Amino acid sequence: MIDYAHADDLATITLNAPARRNALGLDDLRALAAAYDRAEADGARTVLLRGEGPSFCAGRDIAGVDPMTDDVAGYLDVALAPLLRRMASFPAPTFAAAHGACLGVGLGLLIATDVVFVADDAKIGSPFAALGATLDSGGHALFVERLGTHATLDLIYTGRMLTGEEAVRAGLFSRVVPASEIQDAVALAARRAAAGPTEAFRASKRIVTAIRDERLGLWEAMALENRAQAALSRTDDYREGFAAFQAKRAPEFAGR
Repeated sequence: MIDYAHADDLATITLNAPARRNALGLDDLRALAAAYDRAEADGARTVLLRGEGPSFCAGRDIAGVDPMTDDVAGYLDVALAPLLRRMASFPAPTFAAAHGACLGVGLGLLIATDVVFVADDAKIGSPFAALGATLDSGGHALFVERLGTHATLDLIYTGRMLTGEEAVRAGLFSRVVPASEIQDAVALAARRAAAGPTEAFRASKRIVTAIRDERLGLWEAMALENRAQAALSRTDDYREGFAAFQAKRAPEFAGR
């Protein structure tokens, strides 16, 4: 079940099936994609993704799945991959609170999110050898980029789980937070971003994505920054930011 709420420019999307640790079936993926579409239609200036119960998301819901008839490609290629692309390209900052199990599809949801706060009780890794399956949802790319090939294959071969602290120390995600504080901490950060200069955030998101996906060097990235800054100089929030600085007051950004 996917819950959706929108208030004060912040859209909150909640994975709400705690009895199955928020494992996601095909219908859940469709509902999650619809929630991101709704957030964009509502003009949300930030999205917060969270999981209800003891885990963020334990992966795909395979209860009752018959491996003899399972349409793996339909789930991964037709439903999941477009969802993750949709999430990653959302035109505003996105945040996630990762706690408990963050595995498989759950890991993919985090990879597709801009800023991830990780609880110290999080479990991140690749336990799928026990199923005769492999890591998916972008996990190989993330682990190889941040951990290197040897540590990646160590996790895959052994099934060892990273703690939240280990994951953040390795550069997988943004910051580690005590489990008892994770929901409040990420909600506060998301609310602040929702009140921030949205166009400036969008510009940085596009630049960071281009650096990652196109492997841009220093001068190419700087050229993107220069063009972005010139475009931002014509926005209301840019003018408000300068006016507030010169008047020694807090800025009030409208997101445009």
